[in-house]
Amino acid sequence: MPPEPCCTPGREPAAEVLTLARRPEPAPVGAPATDPDPAAARAVRDLVALAGGRFLMGTEDPDGFPADGEGPVRQEVVGAFRIAPTTVTNAQFASFVKATGHVTEAESFGFSFVFAGFLTGELAAASPAVAGTPWWRAVSGADWRRPEGPGSSFAARQNHPVVHVSWHDARAYCAWSGTRLPTEPEWEFAARGGLERKRYPWGDELRPGGRYMCNIWNGHFPVHNTRADGYAGTAPAKAFRPNGYGLYQTVGNVWEWSADRFSPAGPERTMRGGSHMCHDSYCNRYRVAARTRNTPDSSAGNIGFRVAADVDPNVAPDGAAGVSRAAG
Repeated sequence: MPPEPCCTPGREPAAEVLTLARRPEPAPVGAPATDPDPAAARAVRDLVALAGGRFLMGTEDPDGFPADGEGPVRQEVVGAFRIAPTTVTNAQFASFVKATGHVTEAESFGFSFVFAGFLTGELAAASPAVAGTPWWRAVSGADWRRPEGPGSSFAARQNHPVVHVSWHDARAYCAWSGTRLPTEPEWEFAARGGLERKRYPWGDELRPGGRYMCNIWNGHFPVHNTRADGYAGTAPAKAFRPNGYGLYQTVGNVWEWSADRFSPAGPERTMRGGSHMCHDSYCNRYRVAARTRNTPDSSAGNIGFRVAADVDPNVAPDGAAGVSRAAG
């Protein structure tokens, strides 16, 4: 079993630090409306069609985490599919909640995890630290509407990725919008943008020509973020250049839930892409082959998702993009 991930805290340990914690029923699935919902239709209208093909998945990067199952490099084949160019934004998730009345698991539990540096001194002092990763605090009242807990709001971040959503919440959004979560092979195929065996979606150099290509921690983690890339927390979903397939921020910004289990026998689900809290001093999982895990009821201020779908039978297959170079 790989070591406990430091990237995002899990829901279960919180029961030990929050006496108010309770285990609710699984989040209700957001069923599609009887009549087609225009907001749901918009959620899938701009999906990028990828023809699929063979590609080399995984890495044996010496800076990687073998215990996470990043390797070995192996040939994978994915069929044609569609995937969102961005993670689901606050505005999109708000439309879903308005249409369905969905209550997220963070709201049901009454708390979620927030980086301590984003909290007021009073709120930080009142919020229990997570053992081993004290920069994470279990904050009562933190959820997608209030990303940093009571007194905060997503109102000025409509085009930022929604956060504090569990795997169950993401699945509910998919049910409403007629989409699904991408499988891990689909996610990595799309995230690579046609580049094989590269560390990042744009190549092997983190900042080619000095240009910042993604939203990660810059400075000394966890005490000082220089914000050299322009952001301390989340960035707008289209803040940086897209990859070769037109997908934005497949690394950095927020972790993205996938459809798959982290290991065949375990309950935890895989997350991909890293987040704005990743730093090479402790968690360089903003590499495209990196992966981590969490329980499907967990949420935090750096966890979001993007949606995928099967190919649209009404669109000619030769209109799709993204057949990778043959592996081997």
